[in-house]
This record gives sequence, C-alpha cells and structure tokens, in this order.
Amino acid sequence: MTRYDVIIVGGGAAGLMCAIEAGKRGRRVLVIERSDQVGKKILISGGGRCNFTNLHVAPDNFISANPHFAKSALARYSPEDFIRMVEHHGIAYHEKELGQLFCDLSAKLIVQMLVDECRQAAARIEVDCVVSRVDRTGNGFALETNRGPVDTDALVVASGGLSIPKMGATGFGYELAKRFDHTIVPTRAALVPLTLSDNDLPRYRELSGIGLPVEAGSNGHHFAGPMLFTHRGISGPAILQISSYWQPGQDLEIDLLPAGDVFEWLADRQRSRPDAELKTVLGELFPKRLAQRLCELALGNQPLRQYRAPELQAIAERLQHWVFRPNGTEGYRTAEVTLGGINTDELSSATMASKKAAGLYFIGEVVDVTGHLGGFNFQWAWASGHAAGQVV
Repeated sequence: MTRYDVIIVGGGAAGLMCAIEAGKRGRRVLVIERSDQVGKKILISGGGRCNFTNLHVAPDNFISANPHFAKSALARYSPEDFIRMVEHHGIAYHEKELGQLFCDLSAKLIVQMLVDECRQAAARIEVDCVVSRVDRTGNGFALETNRGPVDTDALVVASGGLSIPKMGATGFGYELAKRFDHTIVPTRAALVPLTLSDNDLPRYRELSGIGLPVEAGSNGHHFAGPMLFTHRGISGPAILQISSYWQPGQDLEIDLLPAGDVFEWLADRQRSRPDAELKTVLGELFPKRLAQRLCELALGNQPLRQYRAPELQAIAERLQHWVFRPNGTEGYRTAEVTLGGINTDELSSATMASKKAAGLYFIGEVVDVTGHLGGFNFQWAWASGHAAGQVV
C-alpha cells in the first residue's frame, strides 16, 4: 500500500490549490480525481474563459449559516494573491464588469497553470481514480480505489457539490462527512435559472430569447443585471443571483425599468405623443413583443391621452414591481453551485480542519459557503484550498 502525507479527493479549483500549497511545504501529495481530467468546472466557467476571481471580494458576497466563517481564509488569500500567480504564468486577463476577471483567451490556461504548479510542487495527480472506501486507521486514513489501496496521514475532501452532474458531481463529500459524524446544512441548487408553472408559462413562453436589464428582489435582497426569458422560465445574471435567496412558494418581484422615473417618462410621452397607444410607447423601452405582452397581461392598451395621471402612476408601479411566481428551479443540472453543505461549526475557519476527526479537512464547494455570481466561488475555492494547504 502506497502512503502519502496528504491525499486530496477532488481535482477541482480548491483541491488543486491545496495540493500546490501542501507540495510547496514538502508534503508528499496525491490528488485523486474521478473524472478523466482535472478542472472540468473551471474549463466551462465564464463561457470557457473562466471568471477566476473578483476584485471586490468581501464576506457579504457569501452565503452561509455562519456568515463569519469564510472571513479568515478570504483575508489570508486575496484576489491579488491569485492574480499574481496568473500574471507569473503570463496569462492575459481583463475586467469584464463589476470587478469580474476573465481570461482573454481560454479557461484551459488556468487549468494548465494549476497543473504546472502542482508539478513544480511535486504533487501527484491521478485521474479516472474512484474512491470506493475510506477507513480510519491508527495514524490516518486508508482508501480503496480502482487504482489500488493508498493511505495517508491527512485526508482533504475537495469533491465539490451536486451541481452539474454531467461534470462528474456526486454526493461523495457529504456522505464521507456524515460517516465521520459531521452534519450537513440542507443543500439545494443555487445560481440557477427559475422555472414557471404550467399555468404561468404559457403567458411568457413566446418571449423566450428576449433579454433586458432588471432588478430582481426576494427576501430582502436585490440584484441588478440582465434577465432572460427562456422556454421554461427566467434566467440571466440577475435571476441566477436572486435564486440563492428565493425560496419555493415565494413570489419574485422584478423591477423591469430600474433606471429612471417611469411615471415622469410616461407623462412626458403623454404630452408629446398623446395619440400613441401604450404598447407603442413602451416599445421604446422594451422589445416590441415584450411591450405588447405586458399590455395584454396586465396594463391594458389605450392611446396615452385617455389615461389620467393616477392610471399612469399605477402602470409605472406595475412595471417596477412585476411579480413572477416561480414553481422551482432548473435544478442541479444547470446550477453553477450547491447551496448548503458541511456545517461550518464543525470545521476550523483558520485551517478547514474537521473538529470531529483529526487529519480530516473539507474545502471548496462541499462546505456550507456559497458565493455570489461573478468569480466569488472561485475565490472561495482558492482561499479555502490555500488555508488547508498551509497546514495539512
């Protein structure tokens, strides 16, 4: 049986970062990845260009039952730290918007960078390697894999969440955690499109493909950004963001015109175009199909001269407080991340070590820390992997 100082289960962002840091310290490291290559989620992120971090990372950008847990790791490994690695490898990047950093060329460059760093740190990577059993030994852990048995002093679980199963996502990390008496904060799909019911969907289905800037609100949280009508419901960055806060059974309030005073705009159009129908003038603000459907669903349609000021005010209010009633989400199939995970009360915020089993660590998405859209989940992966790699 081959023995390693550190075995990391999961060759994603967090696992590779942990391997790099542990290897630099002279630890003998093995990364086990069940897929045929490491970094699959990195490769598909950001439309293939990898939104690898965000310049404006702050604890408020993360959701957890313990909102303070992520602070320590995030403070000790910043976006600037990862940027230095990117620049050292000569990878060109740009800021797209709101602090989001993307590769100019391909996400493959980020994966290659991490693999190269692992190689330089003498960390070994095994792909197509599936763990079938983990047992506690007197001085560590013994693992059975399809490549044979291995054992280790320290076991780091970086196996990710349940999102995007076609990328190889499984519940391995949660099941292992429960075996060692950890509790799991209930999981669900996050950063995910929302679906509409069979009753509501026909009202919007023909709008599929139409996008517009909105502000989406639920449970006291609001996010501005694009919204997209789909053949199953609504998507786009604003919807993905609010999906992490929306709960089944709740309404979702959308400001369809978040910029400007809508009532004053309508009153101005009433003065300048009194004979124009409402759907016609709204066609200046929305795609024509959407303007017509909004009028059909709730606003009515008359020449502007026929509206009194209170009626125009009511139309403006409706447009800025449009209500959708989602019946669910697209689920893990398209979710970017998994909300919930291993209870952070049972982990060290400084080292990511288990308080239940010596030598056991959990990092990345498997932990109950979920970032907003825009590079925050990658920064959590880098930071939590770095935290564990410094001590494991």
